[in-house]
Amino acid sequence: MHDDFVANLRLLCSYYPSIAEVCRRLTINRAQFNRYLSGRYRPSHAALQRICHFFGVTVEDIALPHHDFRALVQTGKLNREANAATLSWPNALVQRGSEGMERYIGRYFELYHSMSRPGQLMRTLVCLEEREGGVVYQRTERMQTAPGARPCHNRYVGTAVKLADRLFLVDHETLNGHEITQTILFPSFQSQVTRLTGLKIGVADNSERMPCCVRVVYQRLDEQVSLREALAQCGLITLDDPSLDDALIAATRNDVAADEHHFRARH
Repeated sequence: MHDDFVANLRLLCSYYPSIAEVCRRLTINRAQFNRYLSGRYRPSHAALQRICHFFGVTVEDIALPHHDFRALVQTGKLNREANAATLSWPNALVQRGSEGMERYIGRYFELYHSMSRPGQLMRTLVCLEEREGGVVYQRTERMQTAPGARPCHNRYVGTAVKLADRLFLVDHETLNGHEITQTILFPSFQSQVTRLTGLKIGVADNSERMPCCVRVVYQRLDEQVSLREALAQCGLITLDDPSLDDALIAATRNDVAADEHHFRARH
């Protein structure tokens, strides 16, 4: 198990009187839990979900670099925000909007033209999961301010609903609370969800804070790709990056045709 997970788990345990107390509340074998703390063994998917639920964090949270995770914990930003994200939505709307969302549960790369760095694409990690009361998600941005510098992460949590053949995602930035974004996607009518396209509206993450609207692509990730591998691929990328194909570049292009009177999504 990589060092960040071990350090993050130890930090969470430090808020309890003892490891024995954590194991008792988790109803987990102390010897087995010690193996997780030492990094000798990786928890199974079920065990990891159980641990994260107990501490009130997500699987994505506990995989963050320790410096960023510690900052979130110390500022009180990891208190079941993903669960709370649904509370501001009318119950009837969330319930109706949850129908048909199960096929979209999973991890995605989100790609769009950066609002603060023109000419480059932003690749973020989006994780949708089902919780009591609806479908919630976490969106993680990874930014590297200078070559060789330690990356910093922005974390957003939000709610996703499907209404009249459109997917609506609304989230807020959790560290500073300075941004709300909305994304509207076309659903997939294929047997397997691979790519979703639509529009995203937000503000540039710089001093200008210019409101922007961009075309966006959600690219479904293989379940075999680990969180660490996925996060490592996030950040700013150039248009000639070999991981991009022509269809994806075209889908994120923010041009307006001569006969278009609005900035429109393209299926």
